[in-house]
Amino acid sequence: MTYTLAELAELVNGIVAGNQNPAIYGAAPIHHAGEGDVTFLAQPEKISQLAQCKASAVVVPRALTADPRFTAIAMPTIQTDDAASAFETIVRHFCPPRKQNKREIHSAAIIDPTAVLGKDVSIAPYVVIEKDAIIGDRATISAGVKIMAGCKIGADAIIFPNAVLYENTVIGERCIIHACAVLGAYGFGYDSSQGSHVLSRQLGNTVLGDDVEVGACSTIDRGTYSPTFIGDGTKIDNLVMIAHNCRIGKHNLICAGTGIAGSSTTDDYVVMAGRVGVRDHVHIGKGAVLGAMAGVIGSVPDGARVVGIPATPEKEQMRMQVAKAKLPEMRQELKKLIVAVAEIQQKIKRFENGE
Repeated sequence: MTYTLAELAELVNGIVAGNQNPAIYGAAPIHHAGEGDVTFLAQPEKISQLAQCKASAVVVPRALTADPRFTAIAMPTIQTDDAASAFETIVRHFCPPRKQNKREIHSAAIIDPTAVLGKDVSIAPYVVIEKDAIIGDRATISAGVKIMAGCKIGADAIIFPNAVLYENTVIGERCIIHACAVLGAYGFGYDSSQGSHVLSRQLGNTVLGDDVEVGACSTIDRGTYSPTFIGDGTKIDNLVMIAHNCRIGKHNLICAGTGIAGSSTTDDYVVMAGRVGVRDHVHIGKGAVLGAMAGVIGSVPDGARVVGIPATPEKEQMRMQVAKAKLPEMRQELKKLIVAVAEIQQKIKRFENGE
């Protein structure tokens, strides 16, 4: 569908500056927008990017329009208090979310008669729910999900296709479990004292608080005797591994490819960037930030920012990198010094010999 800029401005309670009637038939970010698209700009540092953009209009915060760099760009605008939210509304208008299928329990689902289902649940084909499982009100269970015995699913939870919940796994309200995630698998712990690897006790479970999100193909192992626990509001990206007995605090952000070894803990609001590795039995303090590919071999204090392998404070790591960049030059200087010292030693030797 095609809209005028004035129509889109009305949709987001914005004000049009410039031509109100260009034909707008799509919405895209600055780097992808072309003729007929509306884009958005929220940060002053991106004004230079807008100058190269071929979009027909831009959504901007009102405060940004006074910037001299912006006034030099001749492009119709929709001015709002919150450009990002307004642009999201416009994107949804052009591409509305697909309506959810009606809430039903599909006849091809296999549900043990002892399982308890809440009100208005949606259970897709080929779901398997084993004995004594509890499914909360309005939960959505997608095709191919396996929910083993004794699991508890909170109200309004969403579980995407082919996720697996081992026995006694608990997930809180409004959790989102993405496709092929595995919760409650056995921990990677063995007793090797008798010459073979004997699997350790697997008597705990995995527990997620409310509003937790677990990315596609991520795994969270069960505890040995007590739960592996994920705190309220924590968001876990795709391909993350959290080992047995870990306790993750509230509102952590754990990015793709991260691995956390057994019995490690975090406080609240920790950020782990992509491919971080955390060794076992360490603690990450409140508000700490672990940079991409950091190799954490010891506990990290509250509020610290660490990077590198092994992970060290950010400023210290930067100094190390600067020094490393100078190594070739320092090597040449060292060679010259070695030659100079050798010459001095020869002169001293000749002097001592009376030459």
